[in-house]
Amino acid sequence: MSDLESFREEVRDWLDANCPAEMRRPMASENDAVWGGKKTKYSEPQQLWLDRMASKGWTVPEWPTEYGGGGLDKAEAKVLRQEMQRIKARSPLQSFGIWMLGPALLKYGTHEQKLEHLPKIARGEIRWAQGYSEPNAGSDLAALMTKCEDKGDHYLINGQKIWTSYADQADWIFALVRTDFEAKKHEGISFILVDMDQPGVTTKPIKLISGKSPFCETFFDDARAEKHNVVGELNKGWTVAKYLLTHEREMIGGMGSGAMRPAGDVAVQMLGKDEHGRLADPLLRTDIVRLEIDGLAFMSTMERVSDEAKAGQGMGANSSVLKYYGTELNKRRLELMMDSVGQDGLEWGVDDDVAANWLRTKGNSIEGGTSEVQLNIISKRILELPSA
Repeated sequence: MSDLESFREEVRDWLDANCPAEMRRPMASENDAVWGGKKTKYSEPQQLWLDRMASKGWTVPEWPTEYGGGGLDKAEAKVLRQEMQRIKARSPLQSFGIWMLGPALLKYGTHEQKLEHLPKIARGEIRWAQGYSEPNAGSDLAALMTKCEDKGDHYLINGQKIWTSYADQADWIFALVRTDFEAKKHEGISFILVDMDQPGVTTKPIKLISGKSPFCETFFDDARAEKHNVVGELNKGWTVAKYLLTHEREMIGGMGSGAMRPAGDVAVQMLGKDEHGRLADPLLRTDIVRLEIDGLAFMSTMERVSDEAKAGQGMGANSSVLKYYGTELNKRRLELMMDSVGQDGLEWGVDDDVAANWLRTKGNSIEGGTSEVQLNIISKRILELPSA
């Protein structure tokens, strides 16, 4: 038996013994997830699954063990993913720290920064928010004006961020700030980590058309940031920001990977099966099968792009492909759910609110860079089409 086959058996046995039954069901919505942090409590199965996986380092299986990871190579990590998929195990932890900040710290952070922040991310102890966009700096992110002043032994930050997802639930925020107002637009920007548990940081949720408020405005009024929390070089934060954005787009694109409740489950629940055990509505059945096939193809593409990135080829503009197509798949999934529930979709404020989740998907093609921006990147950097 090869080492990898032996590892697979070990993983399979461990998952079978340690993954709670409740964690082997698809999430009903993004609210049915474990995000970590100090401000949220979870069910006993959710907490148990997080604690068990974190103890193995398998919330971040490919991170080094000294930073809270599992120390797995890419082949072993792929086996772990496959075995989790086999039993339909949920991810134990969803985290901007894992998806975005972690990769940036691993590449640009100091050893001390990694030791301080990465293990807490891996264990779900700290929840992170992203402070990028501003009221006058969205797609043109480099136009940001949040001011970061040197006060000798620390910095003071003043300004406003917007669309800071779940900032009202976060403990820390990684933010882009301007540390040199005389430099060119893309220069003079620094990437800094800020503790949100202080009087100088306030958040205000933004209510969406869905009735929910996943986004916030975040205000800095003489907020303190320690100098050792600048990631990368001072005034060179744009380099860190661009690298992080590739991981953010890959993360958002993951919405199309099928981790959420399948559209077919909702359709069968609402419409029932025919005498052959198939979904009763043949037209809807065809659309759902097409979605599932596209979803499988997308997951294979994500796997390939991820393998290429880990092999040293980088993610680059491929992250825009994943972000664009993944969000389109998620929108299609909720469209089909709405078709399935019919007039029941007009209900509001109920558990597993399909209508509210459907409306929420409209933001998928805006957050992380609009679909129009992604298509422009794809046309220029992948297809190499001429500019208009």
